[in-house]
Amino acid sequence: MPWSGAPSTAALGRHRTAVLRTALVAVALAVPLLTLPSLPRLSWWPALLGLLPWVVGKYVLCPLRWHALSASGRSRAWHVRAYAESELCGLLTPGHVGADAWRVRRLTRTGMSTPDAVAEAGLDRLVGALGLAAFVAVSATALPVRMLLTALGLAALAVAAAVLVGRRRPDWVPHRRLPRGRALVLGVLLSVGYQLSICLLLLGTVMATGHTLGPLALLGAFGASQIAGAVPGPHGASPRDGALVVALAGLGLPWQAALGAVALKATLAWLPALLLGGVSLLLARLVADRWHAGGTSARVATPA
Repeated sequence: MPWSGAPSTAALGRHRTAVLRTALVAVALAVPLLTLPSLPRLSWWPALLGLLPWVVGKYVLCPLRWHALSASGRSRAWHVRAYAESELCGLLTPGHVGADAWRVRRLTRTGMSTPDAVAEAGLDRLVGALGLAAFVAVSATALPVRMLLTALGLAALAVAAAVLVGRRRPDWVPHRRLPRGRALVLGVLLSVGYQLSICLLLLGTVMATGHTLGPLALLGAFGASQIAGAVPGPHGASPRDGALVVALAGLGLPWQAALGAVALKATLAWLPALLLGGVSLLLARLVADRWHAGGTSARVATPA
């Protein structure tokens, strides 16, 4: 008979998850804590001004894109809340995978099947990638060949995996209909707007270090750094962030300023995530607790 005081497998899993999240947050916070104080000049106003359009892009345009592509039947407000919650989860996981996992969880709770929910999250990611490619093309910046080849390779692998899964496990194949062409075009346009908001935030953080870069040069650095996004890593210390630092330094920005600008950009992303996503999660928990308490009271009051 096992010792009753031994932790269960589920408890150990929760403990490992908590330790991993703590480590990821520590790594993400270590970079700005070590970088920003060493900058010879740091002005918060340009960074905060750049943060405003990014918040609109991340927490308004992206949820609207998801809503346009979604088959859940939920309102825009529901998608805005669920997206804000997912962003907080994404910051706590490598490669932002926690964001998609949370959205899949929210979709399945509406009655959608798991394959359909996974397909919807993947479709939203794909349209976001198309928006990124369109933004780089419209901005008159040369799309990196490696980025294009990587995107085509990932798309080919996704199609091959879908065909294989469809033959081996047809019950895993999603049955939802593809969105209409109008919804896809709207999704790409919203993604382009979101990419523009990222560049405005990056421009603000660069100016916060006391330096300036031309808009087209900044767009080129941003587009070239996206190729590293396929490799997961902690928010603020991922390969994509490192590639952006290298790209900014290649444009003539001092290494210290380039590292500080990217670190500041990553740090500011936590503020709206904690405020919007954290508050939404807290309110949802309070509503669930009240509903549970009300249901328990009703069952107790009901005579046998």
